[in-house]
Amino acid sequence: MNHLPALPSDATQIAAFQIAMALETENLALDPQTVEKGVRAVFEQPARGQYFVAEENGRAIASLLITYEWSDWRNGTIWWMQSVYVEPAHRGKGVFKALYQFVKALAERDPDVMGIRLYVEQHNTKAQDVYRKLGMSADRYSIFEWMKSF
Repeated sequence: MNHLPALPSDATQIAAFQIAMALETENLALDPQTVEKGVRAVFEQPARGQYFVAEENGRAIASLLITYEWSDWRNGTIWWMQSVYVEPAHRGKGVFKALYQFVKALAERDPDVMGIRLYVEQHNTKAQDVYRKLGMSADRYSIFEWMKSF
């Protein structure tokens, strides 16, 4: 299995992952055209973030997106891990663990990166258990949001 930065040719598969994840975790049906445009927008403007994939036999089986937050408190960047998805057939096999460790190693080598954060849907206890096993902890902040309706 390979772990590497995603390529624009991975965009359609990453979009499919995001559509599947929204349906699975939030029972939300996303518009496929909007999602694919959103994924491609990251490749078109790298300042928006960077996708990483885990591949098996040359095909993406998992992906995640890193976006960036500037921390004036730390004078550095926080990487936000978003859009985490592992195909169901590959779950429980260490795919996410290996992908996370790959990304974490990149963060550790980059002197500007101060840490990694992620958010997880409150009822997604399976994902929360995985994150805890990897040494991540729930922080002291709650995330509040305002979003336009779909």
